[in-house]
Amino acid sequence: MGYTGPVETSTIVQPRTSRLSLGTLRVDVISGPAQGAATTLDAEQVSVGSAKGNTIVVGDPTVSRFHLELWREGGDILATDLGSTNGTYVGPVRVERVRVPPGTVLRLGNTELRIAHGADTEVPILGEERLAGVRGKSPHMQRLMLQLERVAQGAASVLLIGESGTGKEVTARAIHELSPRAAGPFVTVDCGSIPPTLLASELFGHERGAFTGADRQHVGAFERASGGSVLLDEIGELPAEVQATLLGVLERKRYRRVGGQQELSVDARVIAATHRDLRAGVNGGTFRLDLYYRLAVVVLRLPPLRERPEDIPLLVEHFVRELGYLGSGQDLLGADVMAMLQRQSWPGNVRELRNAVEAMLLMGESHDLGLSAGPGAGGGGVQGGEVDLDLPYKEARAEVTRSFEDRYLRHLLTRAEGNVSRAARIGQMDRSHLIELLRRHQIRS
Repeated sequence: MGYTGPVETSTIVQPRTSRLSLGTLRVDVISGPAQGAATTLDAEQVSVGSAKGNTIVVGDPTVSRFHLELWREGGDILATDLGSTNGTYVGPVRVERVRVPPGTVLRLGNTELRIAHGADTEVPILGEERLAGVRGKSPHMQRLMLQLERVAQGAASVLLIGESGTGKEVTARAIHELSPRAAGPFVTVDCGSIPPTLLASELFGHERGAFTGADRQHVGAFERASGGSVLLDEIGELPAEVQATLLGVLERKRYRRVGGQQELSVDARVIAATHRDLRAGVNGGTFRLDLYYRLAVVVLRLPPLRERPEDIPLLVEHFVRELGYLGSGQDLLGADVMAMLQRQSWPGNVRELRNAVEAMLLMGESHDLGLSAGPGAGGGGVQGGEVDLDLPYKEARAEVTRSFEDRYLRHLLTRAEGNVSRAARIGQMDRSHLIELLRRHQIRS
């Protein structure tokens, strides 16, 4: 064959998304007002109740608004009662959280459900290990990261649910950074740490003289977040009177500062986060149903660390770099310790892991975790500063601590652009303790 001219070549671009095989659930209503209804889902989770927003809405007055949640976990099904009034029963036994085999019949008030496995299906996942500060290679996290990427492009309110320490603020910030509002501010309000009498002021601001001690105007979080995003952290702690005010603001998209007359427009995307199940709060009357609907337009659940141990080496590597150490986590801690970290239950989740890694790198010890340090855990554990090994143990240890704290605090303030409150959030530290450390090291007066 003769020469026919230049041959065009193209670069093969690997797709960013992959596919994950997922087991589904089938739920048949076998008695009660909705008898004959059935659903098969391409997800592990099904919620059942009388309120809209459930996967299966049962028109039974004896069924709570959010009554029951079902998850497929391997060969079993995990059933969790959501604080319902009349309870969930397996036979004569009332259950709060139980793992049952497929084919089990559950009773909710006057309604009976038969739960079983559905057909397997495939769902898309991201196929990358990090996304705007969120890290993970486990299927749980790969799926979550793709959801984050897609959700970020919209304007709908997002509710993040996860145990304490699972990274809800990091996830919220990722949504902001991936969104069209990324150039705007990201403002966090911790609803659980602010006195109820001051929450409305913190959210919406106040005018001078609005109440005793209001000696100047205060710009609230919604105003500071204009053009960006506002994270309402621990939204489940919001007092009832503030819930009503927040609902009105979200519905009208307008608000007034406390003691003010001028109406201001809401121009901030709302992201809420909680370690509580707000649906149980709705059932118990401590959280407004209408506010729940406003906040939970999109609901994302952050998996606990015990459900994704394959992510631990990736997280450890990140913490090692973040803390300013040279070398990899594997080299500094040793393969044995890394393997043991993956076998821990981590009730404090990612935050607890970070604290443990910091302690081991600083002290070269893992006794507090009940771990055997193994090769490599000791000698490299105090990189970043020379220490006189001829000093008495307590003096040498104090010198290492002082050196580490000084480096860490200066790095933390740099990341937070000098903002102490933001630095406390990034470092997951109590603000007053951070201020004390800064003064002790003469970094701040």
